[in-house]
Amino acid sequence: MSDLSAEERILLAPYVTSLEKPVFALTNLPEVIKGALFSRYSRSQKGLRRLLLDEFLLAKESGFTGTAAIGLLNLTRAQEFYDRILDGYGDDSIGELGGAHLALEQVSNIASKAIEDCRIGGSPLEKSTRYVRFDQKTANGWQYLRESAIMASRHADRYLAAMDTLFQTYSDMMDPLISLLKERIPQGETPKAAYDASVRARACDALRGLLPASTLTNVGVFGNGRFFESLIVKLRMSPLGELCSLGESAQEELDKVIPSFVRRSKPEHRHFAGFAQHRETVRKALAAETERTYRNDSELREVTLVHHDPDAEERVLAAILYSQGHQPFAACLAHAHAMDAQQRDRLYDAYLSGRENRRHKPGRALEHARYTFDILADFGSYRDLQRHRMLTQERQLLSTRHGYIVPALVEDAGFAASYREALDNAAECFQQIEKDMPQEAQYCVPFAFRLRWHMAINLRALLWLCELRTVPQGHEDYRRIAQGMCRAVQAVHPRLARCFQFVDMNAYQLGRLQSEIRAADRN
Repeated sequence: MSDLSAEERILLAPYVTSLEKPVFALTNLPEVIKGALFSRYSRSQKGLRRLLLDEFLLAKESGFTGTAAIGLLNLTRAQEFYDRILDGYGDDSIGELGGAHLALEQVSNIASKAIEDCRIGGSPLEKSTRYVRFDQKTANGWQYLRESAIMASRHADRYLAAMDTLFQTYSDMMDPLISLLKERIPQGETPKAAYDASVRARACDALRGLLPASTLTNVGVFGNGRFFESLIVKLRMSPLGELCSLGESAQEELDKVIPSFVRRSKPEHRHFAGFAQHRETVRKALAAETERTYRNDSELREVTLVHHDPDAEERVLAAILYSQGHQPFAACLAHAHAMDAQQRDRLYDAYLSGRENRRHKPGRALEHARYTFDILADFGSYRDLQRHRMLTQERQLLSTRHGYIVPALVEDAGFAASYREALDNAAECFQQIEKDMPQEAQYCVPFAFRLRWHMAINLRALLWLCELRTVPQGHEDYRRIAQGMCRAVQAVHPRLARCFQFVDMNAYQLGRLQSEIRAADRN
């Protein structure tokens, strides 16, 4: 940047990765300043470095100290100034220009799912139930939430007893199951670290169905300000006390790092009351309407394809043609309808050519085929599949009314009776609490119990889901669901289903073994 003076270059250097190149990153600046800078950037003819100098670093009201040695802005003095810039030049989208890393520890699996259900603008990671054992007690006992409303009710003792039984059963079975697996599947020449890790993962997979939704976990989230604003509003409006408390805690901590981005999620903000009133109006209206129209259906199929586009194949082919030429979409669609089978095969195969692994993704033409699935599967599988975000999905309340799954390994090991006893005991606890507190009763439900949720998804996103979730190291239950979704598409759109080139339909005893061996080799 040739128009910088020597003094300006010294002043600017701590805050950009390059003083000359047209591509550079910002460094050592608080999120609120980066967001305000980019907001102003969109309405200025100046380059970002000149804008940073003229309107931020050299502006007296910015609170900048004036020496590069100090290097940071005085946020206490500058906050009002940057808030005015955000209000004056930004709209909702400016909330996406700054972000934060937020840790939420010792939260239940009800809370972790609520956090991860916010799809856009955030990237969550959660403590795994597949690779981490949950049979370690703390000073407070087993690691589950003592939910405040339940603990203040007549159900407290029953709840504690049921949760303790689940964790004790999980703990009692873990080491014997690992020993049994090692007897049945010898180590052979497999590296010990990889073998032990894969056996442990297999045992955790088999026993995680005993863990209740109250199981405590840790969630880390990186998100932009708009994501966190939406998340906090959602948490604050929840009927569950744990989620309301998490919303307050998230607000308190994010106010320390990105306060300007989460102002509207405070109850005293003028927009919050409107959010709350709208949510309550919809809740009451739906409660009254669904009570009149709801019918109980005992359909127990695991994967049901509820809807698919009859002309999906033609729409996908038209989209392929459209991307390669200059014709309107209607003309491409008419041409696709007129194509014979051989022409369709050649065009579609060309579009899918060159894929060597699942990371070689086909283009957006596949997004023109859409499917709606109804899934009835265990909560453990939902926890894994729910993390996919390029789709629409929504679950029903956790319950015990659809029964549970007993893993074949637990049956084969002779542990099924104890496994069922612990689950049946939890189901009785749930049914008692549900009469008084249907929302809070969800904390009692173990992962093994089935629930319903639906997915509305396009073929491109479904391809990614099925190829990822059928890899050998995946959990056998969600592998089966992904395989079922793939088969459903094959039944209605056999030509389109040829895109599922890396869906693995096999079953494995130690699915994680090869990935653990590769990890051991890298180390």
